Amino acid sequence: MFDVMSSACLRRAEVLSLDCADGRLDLKESLVTVTGKGSKTRTIPVGSKAREALAAWLAVRAQIAAPQETALFVGARGRRMSGSTLALRLHTWAQAQGAEGAVHPHMLRHSFASHVLQSSQDLRAVQEMLGHASISTTQIYTHLDFQSLAKVYDAAHPRAKKK
Repeated sequence: MFDVMSSACLRRAEVLSLDCADGRLDLKESLVTVTGKGSKTRTIPVGSKAREALAAWLAVRAQIAAPQETALFVGARGRRMSGSTLALRLHTWAQAQGAEGAVHPHMLRHSFASHVLQSSQDLRAVQEMLGHASISTTQIYTHLDFQSLAKVYDAAHPRAKKK
C-alpha cells in the first residue's frame, strides 16, 4: 500500500478508495486511475516496485478479506481499511525502519513530488501527477534546491549565456 501511495503519489483517501475489480488499477499497463479532490480524475503510472508489492499483496488478500469485500486494501477484520489505520500502520512501519519523529501519509506524497521535480525540473508534469488545479498549489510543497534553479537559469536565460 505504501509503495503504491509513493509510486503513484496518491492521497490517503485515494489509495483507500481503490477496489480490486473496478478497472482503475491496471497492473498490465502499470496505471492507476483515481478521483481526488474536487472530483478530478487522473491516471498515474505505477512503478515496478509498487507492481511487485501489489502482486504479493493480491496473493494473500483473499485470505484476509471478508466475503464480498471489494476494497483493494483491507484491515485485520477483512474490511476496507480506514484512514487512521493506514496512518498508524505507516507510522509503526517507519519507526521499525528507524525513522525518527512523526511519519504521516502525506509525507509519501510530498517526497514523490520533491523527487520527481528535483530530477525532472518539470513543475507542470508534477502538477498533473498530483492532480492540482493550480500550479501555485504544487509550488507550495515542492521545492527545488538553489543549484537546480541556477542550472535551469544558466541553460535557459539569454543573459546568462556567455558571448
